[in-house]
Amino acid sequence: QVQLEESGGGLVQTGGSLRLSCAVSGRTISNYAMGWFRQAPGKEREFVAAIRRSSGTTYYADSVKGRFTISRDNAKNTVYLQMNSLKPEDTAVYYCAVASGTGSLLVGGTYLDWGQGTQVTVSS
Repeated sequence: QVQLEESGGGLVQTGGSLRLSCAVSGRTISNYAMGWFRQAPGKEREFVAAIRRSSGTTYYADSVKGRFTISRDNAKNTVYLQMNSLKPEDTAVYYCAVASGTGSLLVGGTYLDWGQGTQVTVSS
């Protein structure tokens, strides 16, 4: 059974930082690209960041580029999202996901497995 458990969310002031973690069991993440998505109230889920399996190439949504960093620790089977300079518009539930072998990493339909999400709230 595949499980993804996000942690690290919380309440932070504008300009603050948080580090999200996603611990994966049931899959060896070194075999997969990984991604982070988010969904704000009343909005559709949107792509945030992704990291390729082998090259470690990263991709970011324009809205977070330069502020967020995705990384992976294959030995710990864990993916991270470092979020700096947070803004109120970053408030959302953040989800990590395991990508399939095909399709765009920017599209949710590419992903096989999803976590339950962790709430991030940025106060102004």
